[in-house]
Amino acid sequence: MPAAALPASGREIMIAMDLSGSMERRDFALDGETVNRLTAVKRVGSDFIRRRAGDRIGLVIFADQAYVAAAPSFDTAAVARALDEATIGISGRSTGIGDGLGLALRRLDPRDAGGDAAGVRPGEKAAKAVILLSDGANNAGQTAPKDVAELAKELGIKVYTIALGPRDMADADGEQDVVDTETLHDMAQASGGEAFRVRTTEDLVRVADAIDRLEGGRALAPPLPLRRDLWPWPAALALLAAAALLASRRAA
Repeated sequence: MPAAALPASGREIMIAMDLSGSMERRDFALDGETVNRLTAVKRVGSDFIRRRAGDRIGLVIFADQAYVAAAPSFDTAAVARALDEATIGISGRSTGIGDGLGLALRRLDPRDAGGDAAGVRPGEKAAKAVILLSDGANNAGQTAPKDVAELAKELGIKVYTIALGPRDMADADGEQDVVDTETLHDMAQASGGEAFRVRTTEDLVRVADAIDRLEGGRALAPPLPLRRDLWPWPAALALLAAAALLASRRAA
């Protein structure tokens, strides 16, 4: 039988995360210790995902190639675990921002926009967004990041970009593998989303909170029905009754 769960938001969010080699750089702080960028992102990102109960969330990882680490699901704990298990090097060490965003858009199926998405009333549109985080510049893949962002606009999908790292291309002074803040800003603007700049773990926490507020309103859609099978209870009672009857017959 169905049982009411937490209210569904009607929102679908794909997180697209850069897993290039530069995410190994140890220039973030966490609990008083210096950690690499990926460790900080995992801590803050996992907390963000777990508190999005009622949303349908998925995870895309990109480097040389992009792949789906967690298909869109209401099981936010499982998606958070997928983020925690992400490992640098499994998809290369370059930065394919355009391909990462493109794959995220494909998993936010635009055919659901008419109200077929779970938790959305007929005639209403599911609110869809991509949160894309990168600490580098696009140097891999087959697609241009801004072109894909313009496609997101056509599909009605907002893109929130997070430029990660202490330095960017504007003040790099010859430093390699720094974040392309300008391109990430242009992507967000082209899609109708917002761009954020993150240089510290504290910045990352503030950005997660800001996006949480921008994509709020978890009680806008009906509760998600979860099926709860009750047949084991009467089956167990029947088994106990049969055992008791058999025992009484033997005693007689």
